[in-house]
Amino acid sequence: MSTTVPATPAAPTTTETVPSLPRLHALRAGYLLMGVGLVVVKWPLLPGAHDLPLYEGVTLCLLTAMSLLAFLGLRYPVKLLPLLLFESAWKVLWLALVALPTAVGGSLDAATTDVAVNCSLVVVIIAVIPWGYVWRTYVRAPGDRWR
Repeated sequence: MSTTVPATPAAPTTTETVPSLPRLHALRAGYLLMGVGLVVVKWPLLPGAHDLPLYEGVTLCLLTAMSLLAFLGLRYPVKLLPLLLFESAWKVLWLALVALPTAVGGSLDAATTDVAVNCSLVVVIIAVIPWGYVWRTYVRAPGDRWR
């Protein structure tokens, strides 16, 4: 008695659904920028994390974890696209909801300016994201809908 396993269709891998090789390399550059930037800025603070105020410690740990995932994105650039989307979303939100109103109000201090400059590097991340792929995969994706 033999049992057969029904074949499952393979995921489409046409050039229309998968980002091109140059785009994958651009994504890797974005992950590298993100990962190395966080290593340089945040990792030196890790030994003293227990002395930081509560939310500064939380932020440090969150950004350190993001840097580790960014390095994983060098190997799996498409699978870790949600990391770049998260990175872009929080930085654009912070710039729009915190930095811009503070600047317009004329009360931009040195610390806020420093964070705003660091967050403005998000333009590189936004530029390397394959937005057509994101749209087709996450927004207009056919298939399972709220089962």
